Amino acid sequence: MSLVNAAHGRSDDTSAVHPTGERRPGGRRTIRQVVGAYAALAKPRVIELLLVTTIPAMFLAGREIPSPWLVLATLLGGTMAAGSANALNCVIDADIDKVMNRTKRRPLVKDSVPRRNALIFGLVLGVASAAVLYLTVNLLSAILAIATILFYIFVYTLGLKRRTSQNVVWGGAAGCMPVVIGWAAVTGTVQWPAFVMFGVIFFWTPPHTWALGMKYREDYERAGVPMLPVVATEQHVARQIVIYSWVMVAWTLLLLPVTSWLYATFAVLAGAWFLFYAHRLQAAVRRGEQTKPMSLFHRSNTYLMIVFVALAVDSAIGLPVLGLPF
Repeated sequence: MSLVNAAHGRSDDTSAVHPTGERRPGGRRTIRQVVGAYAALAKPRVIELLLVTTIPAMFLAGREIPSPWLVLATLLGGTMAAGSANALNCVIDADIDKVMNRTKRRPLVKDSVPRRNALIFGLVLGVASAAVLYLTVNLLSAILAIATILFYIFVYTLGLKRRTSQNVVWGGAAGCMPVVIGWAAVTGTVQWPAFVMFGVIFFWTPPHTWALGMKYREDYERAGVPMLPVVATEQHVARQIVIYSWVMVAWTLLLLPVTSWLYATFAVLAGAWFLFYAHRLQAAVRRGEQTKPMSLFHRSNTYLMIVFVALAVDSAIGLPVLGLPF
């Protein structure tokens, strides 16, 4: 789930090749290196979010352990859809990636994948994802996957990213769709718990991404991307992180009517834990101390994992749900 790329290794051998697949003087790329370069286009670490959220959504949809084959088919189609969106994003944002230290090792920046090939790769993945979901899951999940790709490319990447500091707030909706697709895969419909899970990730995205933006503010500024930490003071960013964190934690409690005391316990405890660190970041900013926003960034990943794993376990065990209080 992490948006931070893994560090690449180095070698003194002039024929060595970086994991992204670019060639060094005198070197030749193997099939494995070429495949690795195309895989990097799909940003596999970002796709971790798909695994963390889709499976619990499928568990909750049936309030039981779903068919392993259905889970596998849904994850395969969803992974291909996410890979498609990420690859197309790399094509569009190649100019940005070249000037950001965080992204300078991506395949298009290092010329390890031709731009035209990356475009074709992304489009083929998108079509294939819809075909897989339609043939092995259902039509609704395929439609939702295509809608997610289109939203990510046209609304977020082309529409919002370079124009407004609210880019990750509204553009982040694309990253919320795996739970809706997972729910639709099991039920063939989209019901209110799916929208609640959507909302949990929606409100989680700004604190998660703004913490990253605080760390890489100069990167985004150099690239001309108006992330909130670029255009606002640290005090304002920290305050917004706290506000969204409170809304996120409160939103998780909307799932109590369809879950048991087990989920409720973990949702409350994990929420209190994350809020503590969000407020601690804000307090450090107010005092003018040196902050470590990446600490909150990594904790946001852990928080989301705890909440959704608790959701999956709660559903798999099948304890009596709390229900509505009226």
